[in-house]
Amino acid sequence: MIYLVRHAKAGDRSRWIGDDWLRPLTGEGRRQARELVERFSAERFTRIVSSPSARCLETVVPLAGAHSIAIEPHDALAEGAALSDTLKLVDECTIGGAVICSHGDVIPNVLGHFQATAGLDLGPNPRCPKGSVWIIDGRGSTTATYWPPP
Repeated sequence: MIYLVRHAKAGDRSRWIGDDWLRPLTGEGRRQARELVERFSAERFTRIVSSPSARCLETVVPLAGAHSIAIEPHDALAEGAALSDTLKLVDECTIGGAVICSHGDVIPNVLGHFQATAGLDLGPNPRCPKGSVWIIDGRGSTTATYWPPP
């Protein structure tokens, strides 16, 4: 299983003064990140891979702690990453299962690719709000499960 997690709520991009990759989660985002631990309590995965952006890393820190799994930052999950790089990483993550945390451009690109190439059914109104999770079996999957944000 692949769990595609959109990072939790972060501060407003237009109000952030520093480098965008350093923009942290808000209080609400930190709450969402903690609540993901409960949602994943019965799930099995061997890796947690994340965009190197602070907001993505912060989203999966509680989950990594609860499962005693190190977070693997990877540029293929950064905002604006090439789809080919992201898909290569996703393929590598299918063995053993993985939580993959990324952004609002990367996750829809991956889902759209699977929809176009494998007929992945995303339902009538696919969404990807902050803190949401899409669960797929891997590259050849035709069905997906959606968890709304906590």
